[in-house]
Amino acid sequence: MKMVLKKRGMIVDHETNGRLILEKFAGSEPGYYDAVLMDVRMPEMDGLEATAAIRKLDRPDAGSVPIIALTANAFDEDVQRSLQAGMNAHLTKPIDNDALYSALEMLIRE
Repeated sequence: MKMVLKKRGMIVDHETNGRLILEKFAGSEPGYYDAVLMDVRMPEMDGLEATAAIRKLDRPDAGSVPIIALTANAFDEDVQRSLQAGMNAHLTKPIDNDALYSALEMLIRE
């Protein structure tokens, strides 16, 4: 995934669990991240919990930064859980590169 994004000139930060993602986002300057790609299943804090925690942060970009779920869970209820947690889009694995690029372009432009 990192290579796919870098091929399009994107700068990528990577963390292994939701708690570290939350900490990295919370410790960054507002507006630093254009988007967050969030794996739903991670240790320590899953992507749904991390997304909800990001959305609750007291900073101007917490409610607006696009967060995209990346998951093998493709049922309608999985999509609804992602959206209810505060994610903007839900992509199922294996991730289609064109769908990812389209989602990023659409959400970052908003």
